[in-house]
Amino acid sequence: MEPEEGEDRTPLLKEPQPHTGETSGSCSCVAASRCHGVPACCSARYNLAVLACFGFFLLYALRVNLSVALVDMVEPNTSLAKNVTSNVCPEHSSTMNVPRNTTGEKYSWDADTQGWILGSFFYGYIITQIPGGYLASKIGGKLLLGFGIFGTSVFTLLTPLAANLGVGYLIAVRALEGLGEGVTFPAMHSMWSSWAPPLERSKLLSISYAGAQLGTVVSLPLSGLICYYMNWVYVFYIFGALGVLWWFFWMFLVSDTPENHRSISHAEREYILSSLKDQLSTQKSVPWRPMLASLPLWAIVVAHFSYNWTFYTLLTLLPTYMKEILRFDAQENGFLSALPYFGCWLCIILSGQIADYLREKQNFSTVCVRKCFTLIGMIGPAVFLVAAGFIGCNYTLAVAFVTISTTLGGFCTSGYSINHLDIAPSYAGILLGITNSFATIPGMVGPVIAKNLTHNNTVGEWQMVFYIAGSINLFGAIFFALFASGEVQDWAVSGYHLHRN
Repeated sequence: MEPEEGEDRTPLLKEPQPHTGETSGSCSCVAASRCHGVPACCSARYNLAVLACFGFFLLYALRVNLSVALVDMVEPNTSLAKNVTSNVCPEHSSTMNVPRNTTGEKYSWDADTQGWILGSFFYGYIITQIPGGYLASKIGGKLLLGFGIFGTSVFTLLTPLAANLGVGYLIAVRALEGLGEGVTFPAMHSMWSSWAPPLERSKLLSISYAGAQLGTVVSLPLSGLICYYMNWVYVFYIFGALGVLWWFFWMFLVSDTPENHRSISHAEREYILSSLKDQLSTQKSVPWRPMLASLPLWAIVVAHFSYNWTFYTLLTLLPTYMKEILRFDAQENGFLSALPYFGCWLCIILSGQIADYLREKQNFSTVCVRKCFTLIGMIGPAVFLVAAGFIGCNYTLAVAFVTISTTLGGFCTSGYSINHLDIAPSYAGILLGITNSFATIPGMVGPVIAKNLTHNNTVGEWQMVFYIAGSINLFGAIFFALFASGEVQDWAVSGYHLHRN
């Protein structure tokens, strides 16, 4: 799939000047990081990626730990109300009466109350997306991301106290956690607009954001073990304390830009700054009107919304499908619960390396790589999600399908997910705030719609749920493939001139 003539090219650095006499085999600017002694290992930009990876690891651990702990927090007779369980498949799981710690406080919360508790996070999360991106462009992403995770950690530490005070306090604390987490992704995108050389964007961002999947992989089974052997309150105390500890390292080791980093080498600073020359805007005001009228931005919005619809369907409803239809409780085995996210984590890391290899070594255009990876990362999960409705009672195949589906979704991290930095590096945080606001909606309404469609828990009803999710994903992939761009947009650079990416 070679780039066509006239297609927008991959975001190379500035071309070698004619008088240098450099050829394609000499020390070109494309290979500047190697030629000028700026190795990736132990560099400031890769140290930032690794520390951000740990930050997003903790961020997702703080996000999903309640879903595990909530099982132990409610009294057995007020557990989530079940619909009529289908008897199509034989019972797979057997409940083992193994002694466990039962010292944790129990609360008589009904199904509706538990739904409000779990959903309250997203109502806080959606509010701070766009403000987070705007603030990051004004004050820098370091403080915003740091205090976003710090605040989320502190409110996590207060969760047991809030639960004792009453359900209203717990809902408020979870909403405040959402407010804190809402600024983190826009803040990180804003930082990478100053730190990531164009030909290293896929690698650097995939490393930093892969921590989110790894946090899910570790926190799901670990939270279950903590609840089992200790007490559910320690789920919040342990992860909350780790978040506070991470904050100290972040504040001490990280800088907003290469210019004010304390230990960055001169060669690396010059490499990063020269690679981003002419891509960043010096405008004081945000060009809201041309930004919101930009079709490439709306291509990302549609793709982000569509991907998250399928992601949240898999995250929240497939375990229910496995329990109500296949009669197997996936939560009984923490490894199987985490397996899909481990596959996604691996895919994110590998796809980031592959994407930048194709752009740098094979001279694929940026837009070609972004579109191809998005198509794989959205159509693949859609196919396997729809297929999950037609597997009968084959539990092994169900686990395989959800693992493959979630794993393939990792390609999107090097697709639409970082396309914000391609089209408007200076406003990447704001753009992510816009797209993530729309992409949070599926987390709030998707499960509700699915629940309304599955009153009787029949196979046909669940097939409809999967059809809807798969169709939305397919639409998002096609829309992105038609209207996405790999160029810095004219409104995103000083002087409103078109800059070839």
